[in-house]
Amino acid sequence: MKASRILLAAAIAAAFATAASAEPLTGTLKKAADTGTFTIGYREASVPFSYLNSDGKPVGYGVEICKKVADAVSKTVGKKLALKWIPITSGNRIPLLQNGTYDIECGSTTNSKERQKQVSFGTNYFRIQVTAGVKAKSPIKTFADLKGKTVVTTAGTTSVGLINGLRDKGIPTRVITGKDHTESFQLLSQDRAVAFIMDDILIAGQIANSKNPGDFRLLDEGLSEEPYAPMIRHDPQFKALVDKTITGMFKSGEMKTLFTTWFTKPIPPKNVNLNFKMTSVLKKTFDHPDSEGI
Repeated sequence: MKASRILLAAAIAAAFATAASAEPLTGTLKKAADTGTFTIGYREASVPFSYLNSDGKPVGYGVEICKKVADAVSKTVGKKLALKWIPITSGNRIPLLQNGTYDIECGSTTNSKERQKQVSFGTNYFRIQVTAGVKAKSPIKTFADLKGKTVVTTAGTTSVGLINGLRDKGIPTRVITGKDHTESFQLLSQDRAVAFIMDDILIAGQIANSKNPGDFRLLDEGLSEEPYAPMIRHDPQFKALVDKTITGMFKSGEMKTLFTTWFTKPIPPKNVNLNFKMTSVLKKTFDHPDSEGI
C-alpha cells in the first residue's frame, strides 16, 4: 500500500512537472487550438506535389507531408482538428499565408533567401533543377538556342528571375506567363512559346499527363538547383514542429516511401508513371535534411 502511494505521488509530481515545463502555445499552434482548425494551402496543378485528383480533391507528395504535419499539430494542441483546404497560386500564396488565410503550404515552392524575408520555411523535402521543356522535334538543344525566341514560365515563380538572367548572358527572350503550370504547358503545346522554363519535375509531370508525352522532351542543361520546402509564417514554435516532423519522416524511411509512390509508380488521375529517378542532388537532400534556402 505504501509503495502504491509512493508511485501515485511520483506520477502526480511528474504530471505537474510536465505541465509546468510545457511551452505555452503561440502563433500558428495557438490559432489551431483556439479555432479547432488547421488550414493547408494547396496547388491545383503542381503534379505530383500538390494537384487535384479526378474527384477534385488535393493529392500529391507535398499533400501527404502536409497531412503528417497536421497530425503533429493535433497531437501538440491535444485535440482533433478540422482540416481545411484552400487553393492558392504562385501569385497569391505569400500574401494569403501572411494574412492567416492558411497555415502551411506543401507544394512546389522554392525555399529562397529572398522569400525568407517575408515567410519562413520548414525542412527541405525535395530538390530540383530548373530547365526547359520543348517540343520533341524542336531544334532547341541548349538555352543559347532560345535567343530571340518566345518562352513561357509560370507567374510568380523563381524561373522569372532566371529567365531575366539569360538576358545578362546575351540570350534575350520574349517572356509570356501562365497563371499555373498547366496553362504554361498549354502555351508550349499550342506553339505560342518554344520552351517552357520551369522545375524539371514539374515539367515532367505536365508531359506525363499530356495527350502525347512523346511529343515533348527536357533540355539536358539547367539554370539552377532549388530546394522545395513547406512555406509557413515567421513562427519559431511552429517551425520547430514542422522541422521535427519532416526530419522524422526522412529518418524513418517514410519520405523515401512517398518518393517511390509519387515519382516511380502510376499516380492519379490517369495512372501515369513519371519514371523520375532520384538524382544525386536529391539524394543529398534525403541523406542530410536541412532548411537552408538559396
